Amino acid sequence: MADETSSAEAGGKTKLKRVMGPGLLLLFIVGDVLGTGIYALTGKVADEVGGIVWLPFLVAFVLAAVTACSYLELVTKYPRAAGAALYTHKAFGIHFVTFLVAFAVMSSGITSAATASRAFAENFGESTGMGTGAFGVTAVSLTFIALIAAVNVRGVGESVKMNVAFTCVELTGLVIIILIGAWALAGGQGDFGRAFDFSQAGDKGLFWPVIAATTLAFFAMVGFEDSVNMAEESKNPSRIFPKVLLGGLLITGVIYLLVSITAIALVDAEKLSEGATPLLKVVEAGAPWFPISVFGVITMCAVANSALINMLMASRLLYGMAEERVLPKAFGVVLSGRQTPWIAILFTTALAAGLVTFVGAVPALGGTTALLLLAVFAVVNVAVLVLRKDSVDHDHFTAPAGLPYAGAASCAFFVGPWTGRDPVQYLIAGILIAIGMVLWTGTVFYMKSNKTAPPGGDGMSDLVQ
Repeated sequence: MADETSSAEAGGKTKLKRVMGPGLLLLFIVGDVLGTGIYALTGKVADEVGGIVWLPFLVAFVLAAVTACSYLELVTKYPRAAGAALYTHKAFGIHFVTFLVAFAVMSSGITSAATASRAFAENFGESTGMGTGAFGVTAVSLTFIALIAAVNVRGVGESVKMNVAFTCVELTGLVIIILIGAWALAGGQGDFGRAFDFSQAGDKGLFWPVIAATTLAFFAMVGFEDSVNMAEESKNPSRIFPKVLLGGLLITGVIYLLVSITAIALVDAEKLSEGATPLLKVVEAGAPWFPISVFGVITMCAVANSALINMLMASRLLYGMAEERVLPKAFGVVLSGRQTPWIAILFTTALAAGLVTFVGAVPALGGTTALLLLAVFAVVNVAVLVLRKDSVDHDHFTAPAGLPYAGAASCAFFVGPWTGRDPVQYLIAGILIAIGMVLWTGTVFYMKSNKTAPPGGDGMSDLVQ
């Protein structure tokens, strides 16, 4: 294949402003990965594996790191702001496959935001002592989603500022948990031996419980893939991305391991798995003098950050697909004055609200997010191998030999029902993708009837000619 990549792709021409150096990019990655997963799902992971709650997080970290290497090869080779959809299109050139990947990524953002909204509501009820009941949790969740939409409509500037503030808060919360663990260890409190008692897996053995728990724990590691969409706003992306992305994953991985070990040392698995506020239980056990309401606010900021980032991503991705005429052009309508895609924001907010209302359960929503992204990651790992024959005129990262194969196989494995994944996750994912296919099919028929095609021969031109 002819070399079509110019020096511009190595960090030159772009319509966007290159403002992100290594420091800001690292903060973005750490803030995107940290959040709802560790705050809300630690107890559910413990319910699967007992005291070795840290092991599924470690497996999830390795799985994420392997796939991150494939993303690094592609983002340093093609430093553009389109992520998995771009890589899929370059590798396979099938517009429908590209659409499916893009819509799956968008749907993962919506399910992640719905997960965060439920976790926000449950932590609100627990930390304020008000309790909210099933109806109250849903009402708080919907109000929270509406507030996120309002911030999103107001503009990306406000969203980015809130992201930086929330990132600092959520990181502080996890550091507090780690310090509580160190304090407890020094004072002889807790039982750190529980974290290394592999016998707690029971008669089921160790392998399958860890696999089942990893399908949940992986939700805590997602977010790193969003960073490739910042390639056109990063300074010299082909040079800085490898160290920053792998460094960000390592930082979050270490934090998660320390937090999960601390959690199980201070609270036994049975109690930790009760309810949806596991880290609040850790604070109560290890530092009863610490104001629980303060940590509740920290937790709510952490899950709010996850929701904000994911709803921002989902609405902009929907807008982008409308601009390419892959979805109805209405999704590309921008609010006058604010310059935000308000119809795309309302649509993604409505989907998230529907999930909150009719699905509700945090593990089901978080597991669906991981399911969608694991399927996308499998495709990206294959795309790396296909695009190895495509040379570019600048230096780029190359994933170590064999890693893309391992990434594709492992991600495909974790998508399967043999992992013990809740069947409702496949149902949720299927409904979301079906909604996308209906929109896509309607757009195809509209364009055929009007004999129109996307500019430049992109998008769905092959289908409408």
